[in-house]
Amino acid sequence: MLQRPVESAQYLSIRYSERLGEAGIEPSVGSVGDSYDNALAETVIGLFKTEVIRRRGPWRDLDSVEIATLEWVDWFNNRRLLGPIGYVPPAEYELRYDRAQQAPAMAAGLT
Repeated sequence: MLQRPVESAQYLSIRYSERLGEAGIEPSVGSVGDSYDNALAETVIGLFKTEVIRRRGPWRDLDSVEIATLEWVDWFNNRRLLGPIGYVPPAEYELRYDRAQQAPAMAAGLT
């Protein structure tokens, strides 16, 4: 019996799920049609529109928007202090998390 090949979108979804599992991460997306599907992305896009597009516009050209986007993403990840994670930037929190995950392996001589 011939089987239909896996479509690329299905493959990416399967690989994404596998990678999350390997990293011990619970997926934050819901099922198709679920109200949680894009909640995080929509929240970040809303922040970006409020903090950059509307506040700093009107824009002269696409290059200006691209530069502003890069600056905002850098600020958001490396300097913005977020209360829910202890008033540290996301990049610092992630670095601390990674180090904490590596410490037991290093102590056990697994790295």
